[in-house]
Amino acid sequence: MASPRTGPFAPFEWMLSARYLRARRKEGFVSVIAGFSFLGITLGVATLIIVMAVMNGFRTELLGKILGFNGHLVVQPLETPLTDWKDVTERISQLQGVRLAVPVVDGPALASSSNASGVLIRGIRAEDLIRLPSIAGGIKQGSLEHFDEGQGVVIGQGLADQLSLRAGDSITLVARRGAVTPMGMMPRVKKYQVAAVFEIGMSEYDTGVIFMPIAEAQAFFNRDHDVNAIEVFTANPDSVDVFRKTVAEAAGRPIYLVDWRQRNATFFGALEVERNVMFLILSLIVLVAALNIVSGLIMLVKDKGSDIAILRTMGASQGAIMRTFMITGAAIGVAGTLVGLLVGLLVCANIESIRQFMSWLTHTDLFPRKLYFLSKLPAEIDLVETAAVVIMALTLSLLATLYPSWRAARLDPVEALRQGG
Repeated sequence: MASPRTGPFAPFEWMLSARYLRARRKEGFVSVIAGFSFLGITLGVATLIIVMAVMNGFRTELLGKILGFNGHLVVQPLETPLTDWKDVTERISQLQGVRLAVPVVDGPALASSSNASGVLIRGIRAEDLIRLPSIAGGIKQGSLEHFDEGQGVVIGQGLADQLSLRAGDSITLVARRGAVTPMGMMPRVKKYQVAAVFEIGMSEYDTGVIFMPIAEAQAFFNRDHDVNAIEVFTANPDSVDVFRKTVAEAAGRPIYLVDWRQRNATFFGALEVERNVMFLILSLIVLVAALNIVSGLIMLVKDKGSDIAILRTMGASQGAIMRTFMITGAAIGVAGTLVGLLVGLLVCANIESIRQFMSWLTHTDLFPRKLYFLSKLPAEIDLVETAAVVIMALTLSLLATLYPSWRAARLDPVEALRQGG
């Protein structure tokens, strides 16, 4: 009587796969290869998730700090200076979707106290400075009250540390162009009181920018009651193109518009290229681990030739043999992927604590502010990217089992028994 045929992925196929995964003493080398395959996939998936999360967090933090400090759309004058900046600012600020319009006077200077450092002075109104959350929410010393009334300036925490200053101390600012004398243009040198100290968490701003009342900045840089530009902050920076036409019409005068993407195109373009290249490079770790699965399964098939022949003579089909070894190899890939996912998520959740511990252990600064612009290591997990990493790892692991499993299914029972005996 013919025995009933079993369906695909029958219990005995899973049982055989589980037995092949539990290596015996004589199969130790096969077990070592399987262990390295598992470890490689785990490390590859975890590394990909961690690196992508750090790069996403790095981009998000930088983007948030840059857009919180600089305008999303910058209005610059054409043909004539912006002497009518008050009227233009008022008209732009009334547009729907415009959160804030800030007239600014920018200029380079040399700041000195116990040391000296080059800075960018930004003349701004007190009412606008208070409405910038990145500045008003980051005051560490002093206050922004009465900013427009005196000759006080607001400096970053990094600059304050560099020049050994605190709120209430005096700072000397030197501008290249000052008063015109019979001897020629003389530099302007003037002392100001430090009204407040802010900290954004981005070293470029914390060490290189000084805020000054707009009227004082106009006098300091010899400007004829005009401003360099009007910076427009919108409700949605990603939709800044929508505001170009309305802002140009509201200005009522010849202007030149520059948005934040144009001003930072090179920087964010480099970040995107680096991110894509890192993904491709780190994907090779998963690919190498998948190739280890291939070699491990081929050796397992060679070692289990006699077992395969006996199973075939007992009625096991070629499909059953193939599925058995596919399950064996896929189990390594699935387990490695899941463990790698867990490790990656745990590291991302504690990335800053790990960085601080490693810095303490090695006595080095692993994330210097001056190099990476940020004060702490960010990590932001993107669900789509994480799912893509997991799917890629599972797919490579499954593909790696096809050839060894096919070879096991095509094995001739008679030849295998002859060689095994």
